[in-house]
Amino acid sequence: MPIITSIKPQKNKRSLAGFAGKNRLNIYLDDKFGFGIDLDNFVLLHLKVDQELTDQEVNEIVKKSEFQKTFDKLLMWATLRPRSEREVKDYFRRKKIHDSVQPDLLEKLKHFNLLNDLEFAHWWIDQRIKTKSLKVIKLELRIKGVEKNTIEDALEKVEIDEEKIAKKLTEKKMYKWKNLDERIRKQKISQYLSGKGFDWNVIEKIVKSDYGL
Repeated sequence: MPIITSIKPQKNKRSLAGFAGKNRLNIYLDDKFGFGIDLDNFVLLHLKVDQELTDQEVNEIVKKSEFQKTFDKLLMWATLRPRSEREVKDYFRRKKIHDSVQPDLLEKLKHFNLLNDLEFAHWWIDQRIKTKSLKVIKLELRIKGVEKNTIEDALEKVEIDEEKIAKKLTEKKMYKWKNLDERIRKQKISQYLSGKGFDWNVIEKIVKSDYGL
């Protein structure tokens, strides 16, 4: 059975969001690198030099350590901005995280209040309310995996003046169209706002407004 012959520290890491990365240690078995382990599990398992381990114990330790290592990376990514549950599951798929650990990873994120679709929806709406139509915001949230009822709850107390938003967006683009023929200019405005997801009744008001058109 392998014996722990030395224990050496790894370099510390810190996430962009200010969460300290877990200290990790390298465990050497029979004078060869055996595995890396986070400090929490190292303390809990009471590992020490000259300790003898079975192959099964080594496998269990590695499994626990890999879970923590995966969570540390997930935590760094999840704290960059709010995430929806669908985004986290997409992350699991991209990073090829094993199915067996995914439920525990999700629970740990929820424990740290880092996974809440309603709070994510509030954040997403706040980021886009000045530049997107209501239709586009709802579509984006659905793509992010947020349920329809959750979206409606998030929008319940939000005042959205789509005409005001459309007008501001158009004002920013007017330098491109101001010298065009009136008919073509109105057509450009209509196409632009339609592409932004605004309904025709909003587009019509903007086109017909006293805009110096």
